[in-house]
Amino acid sequence: MSYKEAQKKYGKIGIDTEKAIDSLGKISISMHCWQGDDVGGFESVGGASNGIQTTGNYPGKATTPQQLMDDIDFALSLIPGKHRLNLHACYGIHKDKVVDRNKIGIEQFKPWVEWAKARGIGLDFNPTFFSHANVKDGLTLSSPDPKIRKFWIDHGIQCLKIADYMAKELGSPCAINFWCPDGYKDEPSDRLGPRQRMADSLDKIFKQAKYDKKRVLPTFESKLFGIGVESYTVNSHEFVMGYAQSRKILALLDMGHFHLSENVADKISSFLMFFGKVAFHISRPVRWDSDHVIRQNDDLRAAAQEIVKMGPENFIIALDYFDASICRVAAWVLGMRNMQKELLKAMLTPHDKLRALQDEGKFTAQLVLQEEYKNYPFDEVWTEFCKRNGQAGDESWFAKVEKYEKDVLLAR
Repeated sequence: MSYKEAQKKYGKIGIDTEKAIDSLGKISISMHCWQGDDVGGFESVGGASNGIQTTGNYPGKATTPQQLMDDIDFALSLIPGKHRLNLHACYGIHKDKVVDRNKIGIEQFKPWVEWAKARGIGLDFNPTFFSHANVKDGLTLSSPDPKIRKFWIDHGIQCLKIADYMAKELGSPCAINFWCPDGYKDEPSDRLGPRQRMADSLDKIFKQAKYDKKRVLPTFESKLFGIGVESYTVNSHEFVMGYAQSRKILALLDMGHFHLSENVADKISSFLMFFGKVAFHISRPVRWDSDHVIRQNDDLRAAAQEIVKMGPENFIIALDYFDASICRVAAWVLGMRNMQKELLKAMLTPHDKLRALQDEGKFTAQLVLQEEYKNYPFDEVWTEFCKRNGQAGDESWFAKVEKYEKDVLLAR
């Protein structure tokens, strides 16, 4: 079937494929830098730890800022549309001596801003509350040790300043996400105290940091549990929701940070109602928050449907996974394209018609059409979208990755 034929078929159910192609091209997804080197960063050779863990040892990992930038450039060259880059604070570029996290500043991120300027893309940012000696007993901002808390408070303050600099220099709002690994492996004797200290530390960060609230968008991320914090996580879903609402910042949903039986897509509408905007990390857990490369599965499809129905302009969409068992560049490209594909599928669904059937109680018709629409000729529209963006609509992009892997990655 040709694109013109697919266009006619969709037209019969009230879908304008040209509008869908145009709308998808306007969505910028924030691609996470940390897939390129297993959340290693440029501060030490120790790798991810203290709340973060990657599995696998696939060859070709980026070990220098230039290598990582080159890999990101190559990945973006295979993804249709214009996107953003999401940076962690541990990816600061240090000259002669590594500046500790409580003192990092604009200087360490000037090279990234210049890189982004040259490509006309925006940056998002994250404080790095892990992989550091000052993660004591699994705690950072909630630590009972005031010196530890002060260190991480200062880090948060510096990161807000850096985010403000990025947003100002690039003329694009910068989302800065706060995620902390704080929690306990076994049953705690005090659940309230750590959360009180966490709230107090965050309050100090947001009150003391100087940043423009119109161009910097702070978000706060929850988590159910993780390795080493199986019994108690300070920043639980309930705590994060309460803190974010009371402090007028955004709570962030991560698809990998809930129980596997929970439907994360079901939470989106509530977030939009009460926050006005939804910060969303797209990931794929397998049995736990294992951050696998996202696939075109039911969870991703449901999330994309909610994003499109409620307006992509109301969402901050970022990817968040780190798979070290496969080619890291391929993982970027596949994940980004999969997200775009599911968004396009959602745009090619007649939501108004299905909503009307629900409201009229015509559930049989709703079910039948929900299923039948899944088999409409989406691929022809996707291929047309890619063609207009100078990209291949099929898997032929992977041959370019294999060549890059042979010529560049495996030569490292």
